[in-house]
Amino acid sequence: MISPLYRAVDWLRHAGRRRTWNPGAALGRRGEDAAHRYLRGLGYTVVGRNYRTSSGSGEVDIIAWDGMVLVFVEVKSRSTGEFSAPDRSIGQEKQLRLFRAAREYLRRANLPWNQVRFDTVSVIMEPRMAISHARDVFRIKEPV
Repeated sequence: MISPLYRAVDWLRHAGRRRTWNPGAALGRRGEDAAHRYLRGLGYTVVGRNYRTSSGSGEVDIIAWDGMVLVFVEVKSRSTGEFSAPDRSIGQEKQLRLFRAAREYLRRANLPWNQVRFDTVSVIMEPRMAISHARDVFRIKEPV
């Protein structure tokens, strides 16, 4: 559970971003902030946010340790849950981009592929913020 103080600070930060950012980008960042706090509350150690490959071919919203497992987290946010769960919009292309970013991150950090998991966090903002976390949502075989 995210404390009311953190919610207020996140809302103020979001209000500032909405003045200068694209509304969709501001909503996405607000969702990432909420997911970050949520994962930390579960005991995850967040080691990276918005990691992008050097070539620009991949991106990961949050990278965190869950015990001895390195977790690459895709955060999906929606203003309401009216149409479908946010994480349903993660298709093959997005999975490939996550894979590329994970592969580059592991190579740079000199970590083995067998310590990796891919999770999603869905954030629905209204009528009251709701966060759902799905662990090990898809598997990609070890790169050759």
